Amino acid sequence: MLVVRPITPQDYAALYTCAVESGYGFTSLPVDEALLRRRIARAQEAFAREQVSEPGEEGYLFVMEDTDTGEVVGCSGIEAAVGLTDAFYHYHIGKVVHHSKELDIYNALETLTLCNDYTGVSELCTLFLREPFRKNMNGRVLSRFRMLFMAEFRNRFSDIAIAEMRGVSDENGESPFWGWLQKNFFSMDFTQADYLTGIGEKTFVYELMPKLPIYVQLLPPEAQAVIGKVHENTRPALRMLQSEGFRSRGYIDIFDAGPTVEADVANIKSVRDSKRLPVTIGKVADDKPRFIVCNTNVAEFRAIQTQLDEQHEQVIIDAEAAAALRVQEGDYVRFVTLTGAN
Repeated sequence: MLVVRPITPQDYAALYTCAVESGYGFTSLPVDEALLRRRIARAQEAFAREQVSEPGEEGYLFVMEDTDTGEVVGCSGIEAAVGLTDAFYHYHIGKVVHHSKELDIYNALETLTLCNDYTGVSELCTLFLREPFRKNMNGRVLSRFRMLFMAEFRNRFSDIAIAEMRGVSDENGESPFWGWLQKNFFSMDFTQADYLTGIGEKTFVYELMPKLPIYVQLLPPEAQAVIGKVHENTRPALRMLQSEGFRSRGYIDIFDAGPTVEADVANIKSVRDSKRLPVTIGKVADDKPRFIVCNTNVAEFRAIQTQLDEQHEQVIIDAEAAAALRVQEGDYVRFVTLTGAN
């Protein structure tokens, strides 16, 4: 059985493997031992905080483990509130109008403006599932369980959640959008800039990034073509988030121009449709549908996909599912249908 749980220091080697396999452009999971160990330690601190009245610097990092083998097959994270210490940058796509009534000329031009508009919001991040396990809707579980976690521990998160989608880059990690920035404002390649941001070295962004709005029409065609577009490997994740109610509001990544999508947490489909009921342990019929189910304990959080039977204001799960969730008769679980979002 695959179980999602909080990361531990013993998971470092597996997290490093995920970082290597995730490839170029995966900013939140750089191949850097010190940073990965800090992320694990920071996550442990977040899960250990019993009383949290409002979102702060907490960073929750989870792994998906195959309990039959002990192998970690993926990871997923939530940042409670971004940008509170380190600036959190985006470009916002806007418009300016150049109009001469006398000459009968009207031009509406797109611009990119550097901003910190998402400061303080929660972020879904660090989603990576290893290739052999991209089946049986495991990726859907690894992403959507976070919405159950946010629903259950609502005061730990902002009213708005975002997710940054990986933008277009080639097999060598080169971004067409960054190529223009590199040529005109930076003297480093995309992978180096992406790596520095991933390890928290963001000062160079403010120092070197153009402060005034950029006219999109002045960018080369190959850079214009990828604005707001996602990497081919990211399309399934974007479709899933869109089915949950996430939408782009014109914000893009400053390096690869990938879109950032957002949603009101209360209106996220898995948050809105989830239920919280007490558990009865028993036999579940084979024809019952599958659900994403989690317990209600922060420090000992567990989430799985399993069949259950909802009846009379309670849910019946089998003994194996109860053991994986670490729940007993009468304990509460939160759950949402597995196939309710595409």
